[in-house]
Amino acid sequence: MSSLPKCPQCSSEYTYEDGSMYVCPECAHEWPQQAADQARVVKDAYGNVLTDGDSVTLIKDLKVKGSSSVLKVGTKVKSIRLVEGDHDIDCRIDGFGAMQLKSEFVKKA
Repeated sequence: MSSLPKCPQCSSEYTYEDGSMYVCPECAHEWPQQAADQARVVKDAYGNVLTDGDSVTLIKDLKVKGSSSVLKVGTKVKSIRLVEGDHDIDCRIDGFGAMQLKSEFVKKA
């Protein structure tokens, strides 16, 4: 598996190095390596920086995919873990189990 980052424009996994730049062969996007090496910052809906282990609260009712259940506004989630991808947060919610959430639907508690 390649340790190179995915393309920030098209999410292609086939990036390669060209001098001090990363290049995507699929969309021809180029970006500097030092920008990709910086730590990713995840912020909640109000701009607060989130870190692993934080507690957050839902700010919107969210449907649970594959179920008829709904996560209600104000549901508190403890000990989040930040991950790469479309959904920024991995967590466990009491009564629902393991979930992935988008940071735009939570606020730091």
